Amino acid sequence: MRALWEGIKEGYLRLLDPVAGALARMGVSPNALTTIGAVFTVAAAVAFGFGHIMLGGWVLSLTALFDVLDGRVARHANRATVFGAFYDSTLDRIGDGALMAGLTMFYATSPRFSSAPLMVVCLVGMIGTFVISYTRARAEALGLDAKVGFLQRPERFVLLSAPQALFGLALGGKVLAGIVILLALTAWITAVQRILVVRKLTTTEEIPRIRVIGENATPVGQQATRRAHS
Repeated sequence: MRALWEGIKEGYLRLLDPVAGALARMGVSPNALTTIGAVFTVAAAVAFGFGHIMLGGWVLSLTALFDVLDGRVARHANRATVFGAFYDSTLDRIGDGALMAGLTMFYATSPRFSSAPLMVVCLVGMIGTFVISYTRARAEALGLDAKVGFLQRPERFVLLSAPQALFGLALGGKVLAGIVILLALTAWITAVQRILVVRKLTTTEEIPRIRVIGENATPVGQQATRRAHS
């Protein structure tokens, strides 16, 4: 399944490469594309919050386009920067939080689908998405690679966009509820996986060297290409 997913992603990247090249030649700023993607994400969150689940799914699907294009344009134009990586990661966190906040609002205010348990699940999932981002960032600051996880950001976005765009609140909202529960569970599974990986790496004979790297590392600057997602 993982190999299939990676193949789909590679095909998608190859498909968008000519578009990225054209945008780079036109002088389009990668940071502008990042900003547009974040605006679409927040717009999708607002749509979710007001119960327009299908619309939110379609709007969110546009985010995936800009999420890829900003990094590809930066590489084609040789405009990869430390600030670009920082800016991209920051807006990703805003988008992640907005989406879960929108779903929380939906379950808090919907006349038909309001549910206190699902509100709690959304909040737990929101915390989980921030934890998995933090664990990776903190590990990289220590010179470690913790890019592992049961369900990472691209997969989370697919689950929040495609089923909603196609089915909305089908089956009495059970499709959406199932996805929200799945996202919350896998967020914490991913966080635990990353904690265990870092624990394993820092309890080997290499720990003195790792500590030295951690003390002298510049998180993002030394190693980032431009776009790093959790």
